[in-house]
Amino acid sequence: MEVVGKIIQVLPAQEGVGRNGNPWKVQPYVLETLDQYPRKVHFEVFGEDRIKQNPCELDQLVTVSFDIESREFNGRWYTSIRAWKIQQGDMTQAAAGAQPAAQPVAAAAPAQPANSQEPMANVDPFDASAGDGTSDLPF
Repeated sequence: MEVVGKIIQVLPAQEGVGRNGNPWKVQPYVLETLDQYPRKVHFEVFGEDRIKQNPCELDQLVTVSFDIESREFNGRWYTSIRAWKIQQGDMTQAAAGAQPAAQPVAAAAPAQPANSQEPMANVDPFDASAGDGTSDLPF
């Protein structure tokens, strides 16, 4: 999954040692989405190597790829959002900007058959009875 937004908080890193003796480190962040009604998303980057590979700064625009996981402990459920990749900037808009914009269907003029003598100006493009009946559309 992905979410795009601006980093609004960089929370203090947490570290410790697991039951098996291996050290661990978690860097939590809070992101605010760019939607019409912005939402705040708390996510974390787990592991010192991933933290170094995915640095984030306050007020930075990012695209976060993440996994969601829930687990039960003593009858209560806890959900974590763990980022596995953070890209600088809004990658969804960059990808959309690279492709040419599609023409809206309503704005496109209907094509006139090559062998027809009369114009098709009065033909409703959404009328199923219009046309030659050779359409392969299921509706």
